[in-house]
Amino acid sequence: MLNIEDFDLTSYKPIPVTYELRQSILERIKNNEELLPDIDGREETKKDVIRAILSGTNPYLVSEEGTGKTRLSRSLTKLLSPVPVIKGCPYHDDPKWSKDQLCPRCAESKDPVEEYGIGFISGDERFSRIQGNEYTNYARILGLKDIEAIREGKSPTDPRAFTGTGVFHANRGVLFIDELPSIPTNIQVLLHTILEEKKVVLEEYNLEQPVDLILIATGNPEGFSHVNRIPSSVLDSLELIHMDLPKEDFEKTIMLKESFRIGFESHYKALKAHSDKKRVLKAKPQVLDRSVAIPWWLDHVIAKTIDYTRYCPNLDRGTSIWGAKKAIDHTYASVEMRCGNVANLRDVCSGLKLSLRGRIKIRSDFVDFGENPKDSFKKVDGVIEDILRHATRSVGYHIYENMEYAKGLSQRMNDFILKRRFDSFKELEEVRDAIDWIYSVAPKKVEKDLLNDSELKLFYNPDKLEENAKKEYYYSALEILINTGVYKGIIDETPAKKFVFIPEVF
Repeated sequence: MLNIEDFDLTSYKPIPVTYELRQSILERIKNNEELLPDIDGREETKKDVIRAILSGTNPYLVSEEGTGKTRLSRSLTKLLSPVPVIKGCPYHDDPKWSKDQLCPRCAESKDPVEEYGIGFISGDERFSRIQGNEYTNYARILGLKDIEAIREGKSPTDPRAFTGTGVFHANRGVLFIDELPSIPTNIQVLLHTILEEKKVVLEEYNLEQPVDLILIATGNPEGFSHVNRIPSSVLDSLELIHMDLPKEDFEKTIMLKESFRIGFESHYKALKAHSDKKRVLKAKPQVLDRSVAIPWWLDHVIAKTIDYTRYCPNLDRGTSIWGAKKAIDHTYASVEMRCGNVANLRDVCSGLKLSLRGRIKIRSDFVDFGENPKDSFKKVDGVIEDILRHATRSVGYHIYENMEYAKGLSQRMNDFILKRRFDSFKELEEVRDAIDWIYSVAPKKVEKDLLNDSELKLFYNPDKLEENAKKEYYYSALEILINTGVYKGIIDETPAKKFVFIPEVF
């Protein structure tokens, strides 16, 4: 962390943020460091973003909702280092800037460094966000009159009676405009001189204020609601980059990495550091943290279900990344609600329904606008369960194809199901071999760093599990095998449903 005592102003030279980003990127490339580690997958998108920044231009990320555009934009601040500023300056003026670059407050001082001193702002603090919508106006983009300054006697046209907002807060950093096309076209025009000339023109105040920033804009494809025309002068200053949803494997990593349980330890340390001894409630990490597990094959089922929503012919719109992240959280919660240890397919189904209902859109010809809302929910849930069935079949087929002893397994299980001898499945050598194989490949299926303590034990030391956890793990493995046998037409579905959960066809 930078220390003012160690900072030598005489040898310091300011560098524009565009060049600073370029230098930071080139140094990381030379050192073989990852440039945007917060974004999993989407390599072509990330390359285009880096390419644009190295060229000193402004990326414009276009995609559907929930692809990670905001996260990618904010992650660029990690490429920025702490920089010195004139202390208290609302626009982060550099202590070495000339008078014509300074804000009105700093410019009127004979020596702003001596008068106000020097401070530092981090890369994360060098980020300003403007949320675009039909109400985004001049005040949100540039600023508004300071009523308090006018009350104190300053003229309404005095630059010191102006308070800058979005663009000015991004000075020395990154200006992020989310949903640019949602902003009225006549307001978007304000960005032209900012992008082309790196300055804000405030005619009412007879002021041209330089700004040092890079702009990252996002937007949805044309055809979405609240989409306005982007002026050609603005669009010409942007580099259009498509950002797709992550592929299935990366999405699985994202949902595990960002589930509710991840990062709890650091949150607890922060909570403990700021605890109030007078409060009755005491945080207990052993209670709050996730102590239930999701087997690897169900991680795959969830990720595949999410992926299938984007291609399902029954849907007009699939889910965003948020659908995946919430699906795994809600699956954990389903296990916790039944005081269980290991997730099964029914837990997954409940978690997916809750996470996807508001994030997918079923075809309009399935919807009767006069029907009871409860019936509409049932239709959405029916589509989700149908997609889950397809995903389960795909994962199950993969398991069968990789097992040497799958031949005859389903037929033997069917015989036991018809005889209602579910508890005797362990007697079947083929079943024991199949489940042993599922156990053995677990470490290869999910990154170790993404597992909680219960899952580490489940995947790496299943023999050390408590008896109830062993039974639930065995049941979950057996469930995927029986489901696959049903989908292959070898196991009779009706009696099998008395023993395991089998998703319904819509």
